[in-house]
Amino acid sequence: MQTPYSTSKKYIDDFDSSEYYQTYYATGQGIFLGDWTDFALQNLHETFGPGGLKGEILTDFGAGPTIYHLLSACEVFNSIITSDFLEQNREQLKKWLRKDPGAFDWSHVVKYVCELEGNSDNWEKKEETLRRKITKVLKCDALAEKPFDVPMPEADCLISCLCLEAPCKDLEDFTNTLKKFKELLKPGGHIIIQSVLNCSLYFVGNKSFSCLSITKDELEQAFKEAGYEIVKLKVVPRSEKIWANVSDHSEYYYIHARKPQKE
Repeated sequence: MQTPYSTSKKYIDDFDSSEYYQTYYATGQGIFLGDWTDFALQNLHETFGPGGLKGEILTDFGAGPTIYHLLSACEVFNSIITSDFLEQNREQLKKWLRKDPGAFDWSHVVKYVCELEGNSDNWEKKEETLRRKITKVLKCDALAEKPFDVPMPEADCLISCLCLEAPCKDLEDFTNTLKKFKELLKPGGHIIIQSVLNCSLYFVGNKSFSCLSITKDELEQAFKEAGYEIVKLKVVPRSEKIWANVSDHSEYYYIHARKPQKE
């Protein structure tokens, strides 16, 4: 998560990782449990499940303080590099990796993914597999000339969930970020992005954060202009409206694209 100066400073100063987890993912109260998690986790199960994508390296861009989106991929990639712009989010990721007492509890989501895989009793093993596969937690910056300030191996797949609409102030920023992501991928490598459409703002606790409101057509345009081959694009409407005062998105999207073998 990075944005032009004033907004990036707001994230650094105001984004509370614990409030974010409680608002969106905590057991029994997170507003993303259901609509979003069902959509996102089912898509990832289909993407990385039997007969799906696999490889050596997966790069996760802008994870926030979350790990749920890596639970399917950890079974089919040997190394996962995760990242976020905010130090407070990276620290939460490290707490979960270390199994610190104060780490966020993701067991309810892990169990859901294990049920999708037909191994509902193996959720603790799933957590240990993910901990073992995550090899680095890095700082990332979507709007920097290079998204990472350290040398990066070319990945077989790059994944990003609920991230790019925060740093990108317009469609040009969004498209340019996608172009930079191509440099992080092997020829023929895959990119998976899941997020929200038509969202102008969202709340974390009592703090509001702006968001790039993007449409399905603009999303397709950005990927094509960035030079990707779109494999699959899926959009579903938001069904839960009761929390519209927390986030004003209207739809969820999943897009799977590929970097061409030759350019």
